[in-house]
Amino acid sequence: MGWKEELQGYRPAQKFLVCIDSDGCAFDTMGIKQRECFTPWMIAYFGLQPVAQAARECKEFADLFSKTRGANRHITLKRILTELLPNHPQVRRRGFRVPQLPHYFAWVERSPDELSNEGLKKAIAQAKTEEERKEFELVLAWSERVNWAIKEIVKGIPPFPYVRETLERLQGVADVVVVSQTPVEALKREWAEHGIDKYARLICGQEMGTKSQQIAATSCHYEKDHVIMIGDAPGDLEAARENGILFYPIIPGQEENSWEEFYRVALDLFLAGSYRGPYEEGKIAQFERALPEEPPWEVR
Repeated sequence: MGWKEELQGYRPAQKFLVCIDSDGCAFDTMGIKQRECFTPWMIAYFGLQPVAQAARECKEFADLFSKTRGANRHITLKRILTELLPNHPQVRRRGFRVPQLPHYFAWVERSPDELSNEGLKKAIAQAKTEEERKEFELVLAWSERVNWAIKEIVKGIPPFPYVRETLERLQGVADVVVVSQTPVEALKREWAEHGIDKYARLICGQEMGTKSQQIAATSCHYEKDHVIMIGDAPGDLEAARENGILFYPIIPGQEENSWEEFYRVALDLFLAGSYRGPYEEGKIAQFERALPEEPPWEVR
């Protein structure tokens, strides 16, 4: 069965559904993936060596500490190359011209449902000019190298404390679906490595659409207040709101405390039907304060 058929054929086993993001939410993998896998190869493939420090700062801000935390890799790459890096003080002082990929940037804007390696291969096949084809080939080579690096480097990182305990409590009470923009193969490998894949009825990755689409395909079988999204990024909150479901944030920098609170407090409120309201609103406000809009060098 293909991924699309697997998603479309999803049916509930319980009356509650808990959607969980993976990178940076269930696992403490976001930092190592960004710093050791994405960033070095971004610098190498896009010729950013003269402003490597600025590139690192922009990548960390875009993917770890701002409103685009947890977004698809192509969305944040476009943000870095068109917005953050050109305006970084180091880049301006050195007169460095950040490489621009207009065909690729246009593709990111018009093809939100195809932002994956398969989508890039399709774009290469449909390219009308040699310049267009080379842009997509460059980005695909970078993306494939990142996946290779993640497979080689990101190993042995367990789930945050209270993730496993939460999943165990949910058995027989609520269905669990992984909602993520990480490739499916990497997700299944990471969840299986730590023996928690058995708790998830479905593992969704970037090939299966946006997070909002993944939630829509699975949550439609439940009452709205019987579905909650646990996430660590603004995109998770947005996907929950688009589908009218509940949201519980894993606060960046406070992940362990967030999971313990969900296990001890929020889960009971959710199952009792009293999560929506002041408690949820307070958690979301705390979450939004943790991720600023502007990078620190612009604030200064």
